[in-house]
Amino acid sequence: MLGDFVRGRAALRQFDSGIRSGIMLHRHIDAFTDALPVVAGLRERFQTPFRRYAGIIIDLAFDHELVLRWEDYSGVSILQFDRDLRNLLARHHHLLPSGLISFMKYADRRGLFASYRHEAEILHSLKGISRRLSRPNPLGHVDEIWPEIKPLVAAAFEPAFRHIQSEVDGWLKSKSTMTGS
Repeated sequence: MLGDFVRGRAALRQFDSGIRSGIMLHRHIDAFTDALPVVAGLRERFQTPFRRYAGIIIDLAFDHELVLRWEDYSGVSILQFDRDLRNLLARHHHLLPSGLISFMKYADRRGLFASYRHEAEILHSLKGISRRLSRPNPLGHVDEIWPEIKPLVAAAFEPAFRHIQSEVDGWLKSKSTMTGS
């Protein structure tokens, strides 16, 4: 979660090495995912004016797909994961940037992350992002293209997620080798 709210190297230095490593992994996953050919191909399927915002749309649509398939990847239910995440953040509240604290208040009100299984919640979240962006954008109208992109995202998710899992395993092994753990 911190990876979406901690910006820059100076902000990163305020955290201990374990948290810094998690933030760096988050950033690595984001960059790696954006560079995947299956994701690039998916972005190309978006028409103007949505193409410029395809990365945001794909990110939330992948969250939707992950929650739909959660049991395929985790022995912990999405509800338990959600509780565990909230408890972890609450225990470390003093470390959290104000943006993450605000987001978690929103998440509590909306029942995120389990509610990402509902398409309506993804579309609601995209509308919220639309209002927070400084320039006019089409994110509040993704419902108009959702029936077209939903099956494309669903088909791209599994191959993308397999690549991401493999990349994360490699990244963690490389860090473990560097630290001697």
